[in-house]
Amino acid sequence: MPMKTCSIRTRQRNQFLEVTSQVAEFVAQSGVQSGVVTVFVPHTTAGVTINENADPDVVHDFLMTLEQIFPQHRPGYRHAEGNSDSHLKASYVGSSVAVLVDQGRLQLGTWQGIFFCEFDGPRTRQYFMHIQ
Repeated sequence: MPMKTCSIRTRQRNQFLEVTSQVAEFVAQSGVQSGVVTVFVPHTTAGVTINENADPDVVHDFLMTLEQIFPQHRPGYRHAEGNSDSHLKASYVGSSVAVLVDQGRLQLGTWQGIFFCEFDGPRTRQYFMHIQ
């Protein structure tokens, strides 16, 4: 089981959904004791990041700041679909993260979690996990 495709349903624009437990379960089921797991999002208006998962205000502050940097409505956007901000946020956040695996466990810090980042929902999305 070196790769797995997961579906995720988002509820709105600008939303972080924690997927740490799904990634940890994938690692455990893989039997890999030492390696790297990569989480990849194949969408141009969604991303993935690692950040604090203990205080929900961190996610709030992150999304608030992204909206300030890349507002949904800005004069001069040319993309006809009206979601230029979503593309910008996704590129800023990134489409993949890599996490070390040791003794069959994710090597995340105490307060770290892995988040799927939706910037143009609600939608049904996919992300891929690959371990080596």
